[in-house]
Amino acid sequence: MSEKLMARWRSLAGAGADPLGRELITRYDEPHRRYHTTAHLEAVLTHVDALADHARRPDLVRMAAWFHDAVYDPRRADNEERSARLAERALPELGVPAEDVATVARLVRMTVTHAPASGDADGAVLSDADLAILGSSPDVYAAYAAAVREEYDFVPDDVFRAGRATVLRSLLDLPVIFHIADLEGTARANIAAELDRL
Repeated sequence: MSEKLMARWRSLAGAGADPLGRELITRYDEPHRRYHTTAHLEAVLTHVDALADHARRPDLVRMAAWFHDAVYDPRRADNEERSARLAERALPELGVPAEDVATVARLVRMTVTHAPASGDADGAVLSDADLAILGSSPDVYAAYAAAVREEYDFVPDDVFRAGRATVLRSLLDLPVIFHIADLEGTARANIAAELDRL
């Protein structure tokens, strides 16, 4: 169990929320995960912290980051919805107001498309933080792409290549990938290079 992550959780949710924090960390530590792990969670939280000045409710963005991949089964297409529902069940038990729970769940669901609505500063921060890996160095990006392939090791190569290409093209088709972070050019170059490799 990552004590560093638990400390981050306590500072956000309070010591009384330790059982939920441990549950979330355990979820990100599931053995079938290779990219959507506690390292990814830590990276997203770090990017949210770096972009927090752009958010309206930075602590709700942080809470959404904790939940955004809490449910992750690469064999299913409804992970974000199931993660949002987990937040909707768990957060009221911590005394989180209904309006804040709804915001967290909305932000988690937004990570399906990574296309926050115009003026959705909190959505822009979470989307940028979640996709920051796309704007990393080529070596880090290659390690990320390899980890994603490992998560889908049950999928035949030709099927994976076709599905992955669809995902990558959908990112390139976005008007912008990043709304705040200055990673657009690097991300598009990395994605184009991966498409060429596929």
